[in-house]
Amino acid sequence: MAIDHTAEFSNDLKEFQKMTEKFYQKELTVPEYKHFSGAYGSYAQRGGGRSMLRLRLTGGEITRETLSFLTDCIEKYEIDLAHLTTCQSLQFHNLTEAQVCALIEEAFGFGIITLGGGGDYPRNVMASPLSGLLPGEPFDVLPYARAAADYLVGQIKTVRLPRKLKVCFSNSPTDEVHAAFRDLGFVARDNHTFDVYCAGGLGRNPRLGLKAASGVKPSRILYHIKAMIDTFTAYGNYENRGRARTRFLQEDLGPEGLLRAYREKLENALARGGLELSPDKPSDIPKVYPEHFPKQTPHLPASPRILPQKQQGLYAVLYKPAGGNVPPERFRQLKNALADMAQASLRISPAQCLYVVNCRAEEAEEIVRLTPDSARSHFALSMACIGAGICQVGARDSQATLAACLDAVEPLKLPEGALPPIRISGCPSSCCAHQIAPLGFRGGVCQTPEGPRPAYAVYAGGCELPGHVRFGEELGIMPEQNIPAFLAELGKTVAAAGSTYEQWLSRHPGELDLLLKKYLNGKPAKVLSAGSFTPSSQVGSQKP
Repeated sequence: MAIDHTAEFSNDLKEFQKMTEKFYQKELTVPEYKHFSGAYGSYAQRGGGRSMLRLRLTGGEITRETLSFLTDCIEKYEIDLAHLTTCQSLQFHNLTEAQVCALIEEAFGFGIITLGGGGDYPRNVMASPLSGLLPGEPFDVLPYARAAADYLVGQIKTVRLPRKLKVCFSNSPTDEVHAAFRDLGFVARDNHTFDVYCAGGLGRNPRLGLKAASGVKPSRILYHIKAMIDTFTAYGNYENRGRARTRFLQEDLGPEGLLRAYREKLENALARGGLELSPDKPSDIPKVYPEHFPKQTPHLPASPRILPQKQQGLYAVLYKPAGGNVPPERFRQLKNALADMAQASLRISPAQCLYVVNCRAEEAEEIVRLTPDSARSHFALSMACIGAGICQVGARDSQATLAACLDAVEPLKLPEGALPPIRISGCPSSCCAHQIAPLGFRGGVCQTPEGPRPAYAVYAGGCELPGHVRFGEELGIMPEQNIPAFLAELGKTVAAAGSTYEQWLSRHPGELDLLLKKYLNGKPAKVLSAGSFTPSSQVGSQKP
């Protein structure tokens, strides 16, 4: 059972309300308020006139009760922007002072602790979005993600970290949660154990995580979390925030030195004891998903958005709103629909999608009808962070850029696969993991004779699939206004060749470079051809 941390943190809300009032009365600067409010999962938006609130949802899980709470809050506070994050959280935007103070209090009262949603704290614990439902999965990792979340929230007032710490649990062949790129990643294996990866991360100086342990019993996961916390606090950089992430420990200590430190901290934690999870066997963990549905469905649903679960007769429905922004009214529609569905609930995917899970065939088809704004093509699965229109540190409005790209490409009706989904990060923080995308864009500026202009660095050749993980090459700087036309021409070129983007890139080395030259800021692209990606020796060689 989840631990109730409400009483532990309830008094903190008074301080949050006090400081928020000071900020809106102009008694605090934006940086001063950010330093305080980030710990509560809240930030002032660009311009300082409105706020956002990030809700921690372990493993992206939205139960029926949570959906009802979110729906009521959206309507009560007239929320006009709800954003799905790549860390499986939900962000509410454009909040007034009164709204953010009231909403955070209601969230705490409901049991959603926003502390650690930002700032130098353990962040939302992630898990494969279809854990417990995925055919062929090694085992359900969501119960362990919940246990990890309870433990980490309990550390918020106990441990001072140099910066944030991200923990995830993966049990799918696509590793949507990027276990190899987190501060600590648990990867499920068929023998009901975990492989553990540490000190990975994207953003500036990205690093692939190091394999720290294998064959770890699920009952011992908290010892490994404790070991990572102790390693980070012992060797993390408290002086330079730019280097205060676990991935920099690979440089500071060297890979072998970091692993020695981690294993030493692990031995110390095991010697102290007290963190064993019980029970250890999956059969002893309370079942939270039906193994089968007594009533057989008369037909199989046809929509490509409907995915069969491992539970006979049950399905998950994919809903991908553009930019990860769910229309506020959709929450009420989903709540009403789920009222008549005995088992259905929601999960947030790191790909800025929602899954409606545990649906019968006819129920799944109803969800498809309720979500006509979902992505209709492979390219429409593209992602963008919330962007500089809202984010204080964003360099570019990635949401507007994505919208312009979709407007340019979708009318072309390209064959599926002619363009891969792109990922757009508004700044070097890599909130949309642009560095491991087949095509990625990172916001910045370019210098022109007329002065600096909005632009993006272009990345190509990244891959996030386990066993094939690699960082993309940065190929040059492209003016923002050129990106939609570049993608349109690229898609038409690939379609004319009768291949997918990946096939075209492999079969026509050098052609991407030639196309890029037309759209980059007067600078030649680096040569990109098969096998020319960043060497594994520069990013780590562990394969999750």
